[in-house]
Amino acid sequence: MKILFSPSETKRSGGTQSFHLETLLFESLLPGRNTLLHRYMNILQKRDLAELSALFGLKKESDILSHLKDIIHEPAMKAIERYSGTAFEYLDYLHLNPKAQCYIDTHVILFSNLLGPIKADDFIPEYKLKQGSAIGDIRPEKFYQEHSTALMENFLQEEEVLDLRAGFYDKFYTPQKAYTTLKFIKEGKVVSHWAKAYRGIALREAAKAGVESLEDFTKLPIEGLALQEIQTKKNKTEILYTIG
Repeated sequence: MKILFSPSETKRSGGTQSFHLETLLFESLLPGRNTLLHRYMNILQKRDLAELSALFGLKKESDILSHLKDIIHEPAMKAIERYSGTAFEYLDYLHLNPKAQCYIDTHVILFSNLLGPIKADDFIPEYKLKQGSAIGDIRPEKFYQEHSTALMENFLQEEEVLDLRAGFYDKFYTPQKAYTTLKFIKEGKVVSHWAKAYRGIALREAAKAGVESLEDFTKLPIEGLALQEIQTKKNKTEILYTIG
């Protein structure tokens, strides 16, 4: 089983390794990643505040300037440790036991807005990029959809797929094979912010239990959630949880 997971715009600083673009998942994406990375760096080097504001999704000059880093030579850490948004806070990877951490390292694929599909244990630098921002004249989601869909399909060919990503990342890759997603409902309404938290919680519980099939995942007790319904339409199965 493989689990697809969104990144976050907020990230932890630091790292202990060097960054090597060629070590990321799907070596054949290296030329395209190089192009995106160099265009990104060119924008940073121009120091055009309006362009940087749009790229980063920031308004304060001091905040913008704090992200002008030569990320190619910045220290790297595991992608699953680098991201620090709501889902990652609730996952709390650093406080999981080694077995659960290993599960995440080997089961989770993240979708970086800059680097595309990467493994949870791929080492990446700290970078800033607003979700949906173009890098020069390239839209990363369109680029990776075009260049990595076939790679992802082949990679997942023998795997069950649990898609815990936010809907935006369908633009990077939508499975063509059968896959399963989650929806969270509170007082009859679909929640958005808390969905991030519960995706992190769901991944945490799957890792702790070492879940290896979607059938086992549906039997997994998740604190604060009650399984309400499972719906299948075409190749997409949706598990509906109510938040208690």
